[in-house]
Amino acid sequence: MVIINGNAVDAAGKTVSQYILQTDYNISRVAIELNGDILPKSQYDSTILNDNDVVEIVGFVGGG
Repeated sequence: MVIINGNAVDAAGKTVSQYILQTDYNISRVAIELNGDILPKSQYDSTILNDNDVVEIVGFVGGG
């Protein structure tokens, strides 16, 4: 299991991009922290989530 925003999720084996695309997040408007480090967007397609990874996803919204 991968811990994503504090919840255990069965996402091990998926890339970060694959996981994000199956959610309501807009991949172009998120920042990802993986195990305490910011993950560059250029690595979303190649970074595979593993059991016990801790991921924080922050979605940016517009407005005023």
